[in-house]
Amino acid sequence: MIHAQASPATYRKITVGALVLLTLIIISGGAVRLTGSGLGCPDWPACDNDQLIAPLEVHAMIEFINRIITGLVSAIVIATVLGSHWRVPRRVDLIWLSWGLVTGVLAQIILGGLVVLYELPPMLVIGHFLLSMLLLWNAVILHWRASADTRPHRDNHRAHWLGNALVGLTSMVIITGTIVTGAGPHGGDEKAERINVTIRDVAQIHGTTVVALLLMLAGLMLWLRLRSAPEHVQFWSRTALGVALAQGVIGYVQYFTGVPELLVGIHIAGAALLWIVTVFYWLNLRGPLVAPQPIVTATTIVP
Repeated sequence: MIHAQASPATYRKITVGALVLLTLIIISGGAVRLTGSGLGCPDWPACDNDQLIAPLEVHAMIEFINRIITGLVSAIVIATVLGSHWRVPRRVDLIWLSWGLVTGVLAQIILGGLVVLYELPPMLVIGHFLLSMLLLWNAVILHWRASADTRPHRDNHRAHWLGNALVGLTSMVIITGTIVTGAGPHGGDEKAERINVTIRDVAQIHGTTVVALLLMLAGLMLWLRLRSAPEHVQFWSRTALGVALAQGVIGYVQYFTGVPELLVGIHIAGAALLWIVTVFYWLNLRGPLVAPQPIVTATTIVP
């Protein structure tokens, strides 16, 4: 009997594909909402009544393309599960993480159906987005683990807890951002319900969390430099600060220009990128901050 096998290099490529498609589905979901196509396909799983394929109409096609990407995501997630079982050598941690993606995607499909059936209630839409971010978290960890020969270890406890605080603050930035969006004009459909809060108030709260995140990232970058942390850790430190700065600029520009759809779409993509970078940063902070020094031994000269 022939058993399928996958090399570690092949499995890493699969995990990259999963990470890319899970990011793409967030961007396409944002496009659905920003173009008012949330009810372009008013039924689930068919597009309209018993019509599986969307008619040649802009809103219907945008929503239908988003559903096609969802199908691609489902396929790559199945590949991650099969690959984790076929990978040689097999690793239990990769198997569990791949099944985590399956659970998340199934939950996304169910929640996405509820969003359509209940005509885009903002809290369900927010939940749909946050679940996507949780899936990204899982996908980043899966890829990072698949790229290592063994499970990661914790070396610097202070850096580990600082990393946890960074993830928590970034989560607050993303959550408050979803509330701003839920109260804003881009609900996915003209008749979609909006959160009954003052946009200015929630935008100020969101902006405060962004400033706090930027200050923390800047302070953490300086601390790592003073400790002569390994270059790969400092790389993620600089990258996270750069992405957060860009997101802050885009956020303020879109707020003061009437939240144009294009800038909002870029901001959504930037939120996914910021989350991915933050998780990679957090994972690298869990490792040693000082590279091990070579052991110098005395050399005995034998005449």
